[in-house]
Amino acid sequence: MKTLTVIPTYNEIDALPTTVDRLRAAVPETDVLIVDDNSPDGTGKLADEMAEADEQIHVLHRTAKNGLGGAYIAGFQWGLQRDYDAFVELDADGSHQPEQLPDLLAALETADLVIGSRWVPGGSVVNWPLHRELISRCGSFYSRTMLGLSVRDITAGFRVFRRSTLEEIDLDSIESVGYGFQVDMTFRVARQGKTIREVPITFVERTLGESKMSSGIVIEAVTNVTKWGLAARAATLSRKIRALTPAG
Repeated sequence: MKTLTVIPTYNEIDALPTTVDRLRAAVPETDVLIVDDNSPDGTGKLADEMAEADEQIHVLHRTAKNGLGGAYIAGFQWGLQRDYDAFVELDADGSHQPEQLPDLLAALETADLVIGSRWVPGGSVVNWPLHRELISRCGSFYSRTMLGLSVRDITAGFRVFRRSTLEEIDLDSIESVGYGFQVDMTFRVARQGKTIREVPITFVERTLGESKMSSGIVIEAVTNVTKWGLAARAATLSRKIRALTPAG
């Protein structure tokens, strides 16, 4: 499949070269799209230099820091216009291991969305603070409970989508900008009746740069999940009431 790996960046000048080098070595056939949100540290300029040296690397510049979700949506739309078959989400900071991407791509043969999962058997995290692990585990549990999903690592950011999966999603309607974007996309794919597979991965805490996680991102995700879950329950209840109401 013609594959595009989308890498959002904001102040990732130290980590980006290593991540891209590892990706190009692990999956040399994939094209790379770096989506930079006008990083003040010069990440965008570095990305342009990398693209000049490698024809399989491309750069999309955005004018402001508009969130992870917005960056991925822009990257997906760029790739859909250029006839890619598979779309990879990959963090720039090295927390996702590019060497494990072949496992995710192989799983896409029998799935519409493949998630690199920390919380299925065989998955793990390395050097993660306890509070981060608790936030992730609790966030996944709350999200799958509210939304009625069986995905164990619903907030995971290492993913591969089929083109047909993205084509059936109204990307312009997505408002989630932080990590709630991952929950939003999973919920939308599940509502399509698509096949979602989880593949165990090892998630490694970044050693370069600074985490973009914040309390605001967590609050946005919890608020949205609650809203989506209640709306889904209300819609289900409404359908049941209509089904029980005599016609006429």
